Amino acid sequence: MKNKRGFASDNNSGVHPDIFSAMAAVNEGHTIGYGDDVYTASAMKKMKEIFGEESDIYFVFIGTAANVLGLAAVTQSYNSVITAKTSHIHEDECGAPEKFTGCKLHALKTPDGKLSPEIVKQELYGFGFEHHSQPGVISITQATEMGTVYTVDEIRALSDLARNNNMYLHMDGARIANAAASLGLSFEKFTRDAGVDVLSFGGTKNGMMYGEAVIFFNKKLSENFKYIRKQGMQLASKMRFISAQFEEYLSNDLWLKNALHSNKMATLLAGKIKDISGVQITQKVEANGVFAIIPRKIIPILQKEYFFYVWNEDRSEVRWMCSFDTSEEEVNDFAVLLKKLAG
Repeated sequence: MKNKRGFASDNNSGVHPDIFSAMAAVNEGHTIGYGDDVYTASAMKKMKEIFGEESDIYFVFIGTAANVLGLAAVTQSYNSVITAKTSHIHEDECGAPEKFTGCKLHALKTPDGKLSPEIVKQELYGFGFEHHSQPGVISITQATEMGTVYTVDEIRALSDLARNNNMYLHMDGARIANAAASLGLSFEKFTRDAGVDVLSFGGTKNGMMYGEAVIFFNKKLSENFKYIRKQGMQLASKMRFISAQFEEYLSNDLWLKNALHSNKMATLLAGKIKDISGVQITQKVEANGVFAIIPRKIIPILQKEYFFYVWNEDRSEVRWMCSFDTSEEEVNDFAVLLKKLAG
């Protein structure tokens, strides 16, 4: 039975054929496990060419682990982590950041998924007061869960705020490729160079099978991270299969081609539906997601043909995500059906 395609999540897509082939290519013979192999060394070299020799990089299996372990490395249990209410670490990780770090999450409302210094400052108090959790990290998502993208200046402003208060800046980069494609910048320009301390670098949503990276831009912060990763059950014995994916993903701009395409499909979808009666796009379309309010009664009918998620039931707001393999035909057919049902 053929899998039904839709606009639910970029996690629902398959693996890019080139990445699948790269995994098959390293599936020959034996090699040293736990990352002491030539494939991991090669992938690390490629990543350091992007993020700098001073960066410290660790592969893990999934994005939640990258976020949780990255935060664990730079916090104590009495710290708090300030994040957007829509962030993955708040909404979609089942309390894992709080469970495994012991830290309190302060999730703040934002109009578009993006934190700003003005929003963050409301939680910057109680420093040195033993009855209050100590603000330790600002965590942002790039691109955000609302499909919006931070500019370099916006990230740098948050980094400056963090440093002025002896805090760190963490970035959840599950869709970092879509953000880079949207900004027209290389990764390091809006991470390392903009003052990010810890980065969760994702590829699963952009054509990889599995595998994320935790990147520290100050090796003092990762001094004991190899133990944290092991205790966190994220040290892959057959790491070559993660490494081979990153090697291929970062070669010949595959990451960029995939991200540009999914972003383009979201822009195309927004353009097709924006003038349909009863449809209201609610967020800027800057990456590969479209958020819209549509007539409540047509949602279940649409979902039977193209699966997607309801983002806000009270507002009848839905989320449509495009992937590296979303086709123009799918977008066009979906828009035609939406117009027919809403008319």
